[in-house]
Order: sequence, then C-alpha cells, then structure tokens
Amino acid sequence: MRVRLEDVARAAGVSPKTVSRVLNDEANVTDATRERVRAAMEAMDYRPHPSARSLAGNRSFLVAMLYDNNDNPASTYLAEIQDGVLEACDAHRYSMMVRPLRMRDGDFIRRFDALISDHHPDGVVLTPPITDHAPLLKRLRERNVPYASVSPLRHGKTIGVAMDEQLAARAIVEHLLELGHRRIAHVIGIADHGASRWRLAGYREAMAAAGLSEEPALVVQGAFTFGSGVEAARQLFSLAKRPTAVFAANDDMATGVMWAAGEYGLKVPHDLSVCGFDDTPLSRQLWPALTTVQQPSREMGKIAAEQLLSVLRGNPGRLVQVPFSMQIRGSTAIAP
Repeated sequence: MRVRLEDVARAAGVSPKTVSRVLNDEANVTDATRERVRAAMEAMDYRPHPSARSLAGNRSFLVAMLYDNNDNPASTYLAEIQDGVLEACDAHRYSMMVRPLRMRDGDFIRRFDALISDHHPDGVVLTPPITDHAPLLKRLRERNVPYASVSPLRHGKTIGVAMDEQLAARAIVEHLLELGHRRIAHVIGIADHGASRWRLAGYREAMAAAGLSEEPALVVQGAFTFGSGVEAARQLFSLAKRPTAVFAANDDMATGVMWAAGEYGLKVPHDLSVCGFDDTPLSRQLWPALTTVQQPSREMGKIAAEQLLSVLRGNPGRLVQVPFSMQIRGSTAIAP
C-alpha cells in the first residue's frame, strides 16, 4: 500500500501542511519538527506525489534550463552544466527540464512565453548566450519568473555564477609566452558569447603586455565546435609564416586544431603548441593531453541552480564567483 502524506503526518505527530512545508524546504518549521518529519518519511519509505508538495502553495517544483540551439547541443560544456543543475534539483526534490531556444528566430519570445504557459516552471537557469539576451531578461521580469544566470556578461543584481574568464585566458597565453612563443594565434568562439569576448580580451592583454602587436591574420573566427577548429587551423597553417602556438577559446576547437596539425604533418607539441579552455573530459583523452584552463562547468551549473532554489525558498540569492586553475599538459612545449 502506498504511504500517504497524511500517514507521515500522523507518525510524526504534525499536520499534513507541516509535512508539506518540510518537503518544500520552507523556513517556518522548527529544526526539531523538520528532523522528526524527515525521520518518519525515511522510516516509512515515503515518496511524495507532486500534488502533495503543492499543498502549501501554487508551485510546480520544476526548473527549466534554457540554451541556444545554435550551439552544439551535444557539447560537453552544456552537458556538464546540465548535470550540475540536475544535481541541485535532485537534492531539493525539484524536477528539471532542458529546452533549446534559438535566439535568432523571430518567434523567440513567443516560444519562451509558450514554455512558461505550458509547463509553469517555478524558475529558469539561463546559459550563454541566452544569459545576456536583453528582450528575454525583460520578459522574465515582466512575468515575474525568477532566474539564475551562468556566466552573465553584466553582473549588477544578477544571481547565478561567474568566473574571471578574461584573467584565465590571459594566464594561459602568458604560459605560451613563457615557453618562448611569439607567433601565438587565437581561435575565437561564437561572436555573441560573453565567453568569446572575455577570452579574446585576455589573449590581447597578454600579447600587449609582452610588447607584441596583434596580427589580424592570427585571430580567426570559430564557433566552439570541433569542425570550426579544423577550419580555423587550416587558415592559420596556410599562412606564409604559420603560428608556433594556438590558443583556442574552448577544448572542442583546440581538438580540431590538433587534428588539422596532423593533416599538415605538424607534431604537437614539437612543431606546434596548442591549448584550450574548459578542461572537458576530452582534453584528458587526447594524445598528447591538452593544456587548458579548468572551468568547473558542472559545479557552475549546480551553483546557479542552488542560487535559484534559494530565491524560490524565499531567501536571497547572489552571484557566486568561482576560481579557475591551469592544467599544464603535453600539448604545449618550448617554442621551436
């Protein structure tokens, strides 16, 4: 026989509404009562029905994660963000849905409105570049939908999570400079991503600090995909004087650069040093393993969701800054 919320309430000596408040992580329950209710739920192996959780308020207990499907939907970065959001939702007994929205479509806001009307999420987690889409942010405020942002371009009163990507990019280019490289190329990510701007700015900062003028031919547009890394590398390797090192704005593109190096008969790192950004599992599966910046993407997804869930429970949220670390591996070496 299925254990009901009322059974838990009777065993714990409280009202059904109090059990619902404990399920919803609401603040107006004493610690002693909360522990007693949780002990009763565990002892009875109680699995709440979604409607039982809604007893104390009109809530769906659903969080929506939105991403722009102009991006590669199979990208490791998005997958890790998603895993982190799911971990936080599971810990607080929330469901999660993942929904692609194409920013460049004329019906972007209409489709967002339909999502909210059809599924009634209690809040949303925004990923780049949707994070900085001004019409969407305006619509979220108009509809009073709480949201948290991953790597927002503008901080202000935004809640969510961020990392100093410009400083991290500068650090990895400085690593190449310390190895004696001077012809260092950069493969840029998607133009409307904050990450692309920050990583390009970090590259430029490091080069300027070393007294090196930027060569336009060494800065090539990519799209955060393996294929765009291959195409960018082909452009770079076709130059009369090719670069001795390439900093790609993410690991997928860096992998494409390494693949193209093999196509051109270049050995990494003997002929060409390559580094990326993100420290995805792929970076450790290559040979040689990829030098990269570790961005804790899974943890960032978890933190963004936790800040959103804090707001949904009536508590304040904030923008959490996370640190980066350098992962120096076999793909970089002293300049030839």
